Amino acid sequence: MGYTAPLKDMLFVLNELAGLTEVNALPGCEDATPETVGAVLEENAKFCGEVVAPLNFTGDKEPSYWHDGKVTTSKGFKEAFKAFGEAGWQGVQHPVDVGGQGLPKLVATPCIEMLNSANLSFALCPLLTDGAIEALMTAGSDEQKQIYLPNLISGKWTGTMNLTEPQAGSDLALVRSRAMPQQDGTFKIFGTKIFITYGEHDMAENIIHLVLARTPTAPEGVKGISLFVVPKFLINADGSLGGRNDAYCVSIEHKLGIKASPTAAMQFGDHGGAIGTLVGEENRGLEYMFIMMNAARFAVGVQGVGIAERAYQKAVQYAKDRVQSRDLAGSSGSVAIIHHPDVRRMLMSMRAQTEGARALAYVTAAALDAAHHHADEATRKTNHAFYEYMVPVVKGWSTEMSIDVASTGVQVHGGIGFIEEAGVAQYYRDARILTIYEGTTAIQANDLVGRKTVRDGGATAKGILAQVRKTEADLAFCAGEDLAVIRNQLAAGSKALEEVINFILDNTKSDSKSVFAGSVLYLKLVGIVLGGWQMARAALVAEQKLKAGEGDARFYQAKIATVRFFADHILSQASGYRTMIVEGSTAVLALAEDQF
Repeated sequence: MGYTAPLKDMLFVLNELAGLTEVNALPGCEDATPETVGAVLEENAKFCGEVVAPLNFTGDKEPSYWHDGKVTTSKGFKEAFKAFGEAGWQGVQHPVDVGGQGLPKLVATPCIEMLNSANLSFALCPLLTDGAIEALMTAGSDEQKQIYLPNLISGKWTGTMNLTEPQAGSDLALVRSRAMPQQDGTFKIFGTKIFITYGEHDMAENIIHLVLARTPTAPEGVKGISLFVVPKFLINADGSLGGRNDAYCVSIEHKLGIKASPTAAMQFGDHGGAIGTLVGEENRGLEYMFIMMNAARFAVGVQGVGIAERAYQKAVQYAKDRVQSRDLAGSSGSVAIIHHPDVRRMLMSMRAQTEGARALAYVTAAALDAAHHHADEATRKTNHAFYEYMVPVVKGWSTEMSIDVASTGVQVHGGIGFIEEAGVAQYYRDARILTIYEGTTAIQANDLVGRKTVRDGGATAKGILAQVRKTEADLAFCAGEDLAVIRNQLAAGSKALEEVINFILDNTKSDSKSVFAGSVLYLKLVGIVLGGWQMARAALVAEQKLKAGEGDARFYQAKIATVRFFADHILSQASGYRTMIVEGSTAVLALAEDQF
């Protein structure tokens, strides 16, 4: 089955929830007119559907492979990536003066979603390259920017993040890779890095590794980590490629999913030292790497939306085609399974969660655009705080959701879903990594509790709750059962979230383990309530459009029905999460280590 981008819903969210018109009015975003954005999304949808999506199933069956230090990517990937770069898709959100299109993050976000829906393994290479671009734009020297940015944005070169080592996974204080200073101002890098996405491949002429390492005078722990640019091929003064650097892929992993994406084990310095240059200042590497990680974490959340959308489309098509059993309402013969109530429930669950996560991600992207471009400093700060609070939620909740949605997609298919040739199992396997890489869900949840909720005394969280309650008030002026139910469930959800925020603020210092025992549940609760908030806003718009007789009535009717489902089946879980968080830590921590 192919992939058809859900452009109607994407444009609805962009225009009605994320405020494309307001983003377009920001300084530096003047090119992002609704007409231009519509054309960009249509072209991206065409590229993803026609060029990238057909490689998804075949790449899973014939993955990238390693031989003698070199990786050959799956058939068609090299040609597709060349076309991707030439069409300018790597540069959608990057500045015009370094070869990008200079469009807002809000416009780039649906493009990222479409690419990941089409082919998650393929999309990982642009994702990591975007992270490298962000880090170099923020902390790179003028010379580094001049050398690397145009080539990364054009797709001639690609980028990687080299954090993890065999002994240093989530705990980067344990990083041991060494950077030895040379007389010419460069450094020689020595060490092993693992789980390096697209650390070696044949799709571009050079690979630019951003590597965390310690200099000889570095202090212990995370305060002693520096960041270095280490290209696969050295770069001559005139910008041409020189000799091979001492950075080699010694193997790639054999994985549950994303099989076409080569996950490399990289060895630096086995033949005298890999030449690298320092990014920014010594011992500030983790700070710079977090720029990459924040961009990557948001993008991984959008990956969750993308894979969920693909799984949903596949399930709907199968449910319409598969004939099995009689309709419960009575029929003379068997009917397509989409007529059966529980199949409808599963499809609605997939649809509602995907649309809720999409809306939350796009609104978060728009906040970053305002944080960067708005003329008013206070508005910039408010939007930046909102974005920072939302990144772990978009990453954590959307990816956890994607596993549930992909699993439900297998269930809709029944026995055939368990068979690889049906294709639906791939979405389930691919989705499973999303809650792990770029920081596990627990790490996102710890960040949400510590840095994003406790650090400012809950100011940002409570500020967002105030916006939710404004939507509740707006719903009170609407007639009809659907919007009344949506309002009641949103109110119950916001009440549960408020109680949890207060519990966290009151107990983190005195009983931190009890608070963090519920940290992942808090992240999911935030996702459910704020996703429900965006869905409620969508229902308000749809109701207004229907009353005014504007637009596609069937689309707006379906939107209200989908939001009603979200309220009844997803938002209604909020009180249970509140109970688990506030009252459930005792049992979590009850057993001694030797009792497990």
